[in-house]
Amino acid sequence: MPFKQQIAVIMNWAKERQPRFVCVANVHMLVEARLKKEFSEVLKQADLVTPDGMPLVWMLKCLGSLRQNRVAGMELFENLCKNAEASEIPIFLLGSQKEILERMTNRLKENYPNLQLAGTAPLPFRPLSPSERADVLESIRKSGAGLVFVSLGCPKQENWMSQNSAQVPAVMLGLGGVFPVYAGIHRWAPRWIRESGLEWIYRLIQDPKRLWKRYLTTNSVFLVLAMLQLIGYFFQPLFPKRQNLEVQPFPEHNP
Repeated sequence: MPFKQQIAVIMNWAKERQPRFVCVANVHMLVEARLKKEFSEVLKQADLVTPDGMPLVWMLKCLGSLRQNRVAGMELFENLCKNAEASEIPIFLLGSQKEILERMTNRLKENYPNLQLAGTAPLPFRPLSPSERADVLESIRKSGAGLVFVSLGCPKQENWMSQNSAQVPAVMLGLGGVFPVYAGIHRWAPRWIRESGLEWIYRLIQDPKRLWKRYLTTNSVFLVLAMLQLIGYFFQPLFPKRQNLEVQPFPEHNP
C-alpha cells in the first residue's frame, strides 16, 4: 500500500484499539528473516510490514507493485503522532534508554503540544522476568494508549511485539532506529540521500563500529537474493512450473 493508505489503516486500528503489530522492514530485517526461520514466522504473523528502505521499494516495483513508495520509520512516527494528536489518541514510548525517552518527550511537547503521551518505559537489555513483563503490559493497558512505539532493535523488538501484542489493545510499531534520531542523538539523512538508497552509508558514518559488519554481510546477501528472485520472476514464462513470485496488490482500503 502507498504511504498515506498505510497511515489510514494503522490509525483505524488505533481508534478501534485493536491489538495489532507493525514491522518496519529494511534490508537487515529481511535478511534476518531469510536466514532464521523463527524470525521469518514473526514477520508472517505481523498485521503489516512496511518497506523502510529504497532497495525494498525498488524490488516491490520490479515485482509489479508500481504504486508502492517508501514507508520509513521516521516519517511513519511523525505522521502517526500528527494524526494521533488530531484524533486524541494517546501514544506510549517503550524501550530505549531513559535519557532518550526524556529528550523525545520534550521534543514531542514542542512539535505536538496537544498530543497525549500516555507513558514511557525504558526496558533493560536482559530478558524480562515474568513479573516484570506483566507489569510492563499492565502499565500500557492502563495508560489507554492506542499507539505503542517500541524501540528494542531488530529482531528483539519484532519478537517482543509478536509475543505480547495480543495482550495489549493497541497498535505496536517497531521503530528501533527512530528513537535516537528523534531525540537528536543521531542525525536523519537529508531527503536526497534517503531517496537515492544511500542512507545506509550516512548511518554507517555515524556509527561505524556497530554497523560495518552488519552492512557488509546483510547488504551482500540481499543483493544476491534479490538478483536471484528477479531472474526467476522475469524468466518465469520460460519455466511454467516455477512458483509465481509476483507481489499481489493489497486490497483497496477506504478509511
